[in-house]
Amino acid sequence: MSIIESHPTIDDAYPTRKCAEAALLYRQDQVVHGEAGDGPIDAATLDAYEANGFLSVDQLLAPDEVEDYRAELRRLSADPEVLADERTVTERGSDEVRSIFEVHKISEVFAGLVRDPRVVGRARQILGSEVYIHQSRVNYKPGFTGKDFYWHSDFETWHAEDGMPRMRAVSISIALTENFVHNGGLMIMPGSHKTFVACVGETPDDHYKESLRGQEIGTPDAASLSILADKHGIELFTGPAGSATMFDCNCMHGSNGNITPFPRSNVFIVFNSVENTCVEPFSAPAPRPEFIGARDFTPVSAGGGSGGVGGRPPSNGTVGG
Repeated sequence: MSIIESHPTIDDAYPTRKCAEAALLYRQDQVVHGEAGDGPIDAATLDAYEANGFLSVDQLLAPDEVEDYRAELRRLSADPEVLADERTVTERGSDEVRSIFEVHKISEVFAGLVRDPRVVGRARQILGSEVYIHQSRVNYKPGFTGKDFYWHSDFETWHAEDGMPRMRAVSISIALTENFVHNGGLMIMPGSHKTFVACVGETPDDHYKESLRGQEIGTPDAASLSILADKHGIELFTGPAGSATMFDCNCMHGSNGNITPFPRSNVFIVFNSVENTCVEPFSAPAPRPEFIGARDFTPVSAGGGSGGVGGRPPSNGTVGG
């Protein structure tokens, strides 16, 4: 398999899940839309982000802030109403929490984080526009039992199942526990964001119900992964609680399971440009639920998050709707 030029239609620049064979397509969209003077990221870091598809912040959150967020993690995972909510996803074969989605609407604590200039300011700078929250979640990867996240490009799923037209979104993963080399840390193939892997397999109805626990449709084939890994290598991110990684929506990334005693939890926020709002899915029968792929495109502001804070929140200190 080799990288080929894509021949997009007007409607679909990145066709996927439509052919019997996988394909590697050249990226058609620019990576960085802003400049050094537009936010807290300096010119050298922006250049490295353009080349590699990611950047790291050694200490985004201070230790006392980390403790506040960890306390909120514990509270959420012990709240019966949160556990019963459809936005809480458990591991396959158990009732252990894997992720809690739309956490900026469930929790006032995390609602403040998504509006923090240290977070949203970097997203606006990279994307060169106002931004809204396409998705937010907290990920729990407990010691001994935390499962893996297989290799994938988020954009492939967001394009196919949410209708995100172009590659103009950025994710930030903020560590709330220390990331070691051995407790299932984030792995990225540097530079892979410039190649789109068109996947095989038709999207079934309500695919999200299974894919949030373990994705199979929309995952790249072994040959494509081997080509990208041979070309770009793999980088594993370590760092203390409070550190962060921002990465382009099309980066090929994943993580191993955690069989160590050391948990690895993080808060994960996806910002999409307001100039790149989602349309109908490109390769799915219907859009995924809004708690996974937002259809409210209100820009994040200092006063109220993305579309204001609300939704269907539980009680006990969470936000009223």
